[in-house]
Amino acid sequence: MTQITARSTGFSFQLARSAAVIGTVVLGLWSTQAQAAEVAVAVAANFTAPMKKIAAEFEKDTGHKAELSFGATGKFYAQINNGAPFGILLAADDTTPEKLAKEGKGVTDSRFTYAIGTLVLWSPKAGYVDDKGDVLKSGDYKHIAIANPKLAPYGTAAMEVLNKLGLSAQVQPKVVMGENIAQTYQFAATGNAQLGFVALSQVMENGKIREGSAWQVPGNMHEPIRQDAIVLNSAKDNEAAAALMKYLRSPKAHDIIRSYGYSF
Repeated sequence: MTQITARSTGFSFQLARSAAVIGTVVLGLWSTQAQAAEVAVAVAANFTAPMKKIAAEFEKDTGHKAELSFGATGKFYAQINNGAPFGILLAADDTTPEKLAKEGKGVTDSRFTYAIGTLVLWSPKAGYVDDKGDVLKSGDYKHIAIANPKLAPYGTAAMEVLNKLGLSAQVQPKVVMGENIAQTYQFAATGNAQLGFVALSQVMENGKIREGSAWQVPGNMHEPIRQDAIVLNSAKDNEAAAALMKYLRSPKAHDIIRSYGYSF
């Protein structure tokens, strides 16, 4: 009888311990889920590829989720003014986040430069673009794709380059204007334009041009393309927003950003 009681007591102890372990695991999962948050992020079109990778790593490492929308910085500014529910803007310039901060729509001390972009003249055709961009002067092309300079900073930079080269009047009749840098890239990639001024990040991966030929425009030919991030007022107390802004400064994020041709 004593032996049976001992076994029963041991079994009860094991059962209780198992229940406690299960309870701890369930509680831990519940706590992780309870702490996980989400933030809507408006992302400049040129930063599409690196941001998709960063968002995946961010969710894996923190549990928080970034819902991404991609487009032209100028359009995002208009949407934010009209009440679009974005929590963070990753702009293609530094002036739009500054403007949002001054207008009281963004958290001033959250603003920082998350990347500096590089402009390239690119063609999907190998050997078509020389390493000095002299193809611009030859005129051996019907169309050249440029992002709308009123909406896209890369378009502004492209026009500055043409002005500096004294080619604006010559090139203007051949310009096919993209609404944003993503559409501009598509014009060139599909052959609707033989050339395109695009972001290096769109044609580079792991430090190399994926295909075609390109002229990396020297940085002194246009104003620096400083790309700033800012937390918008709607997300000033959002844990995911704070975590993502911190994550963008992390070594892991910087490695991803550099691999697409950006600098800091």
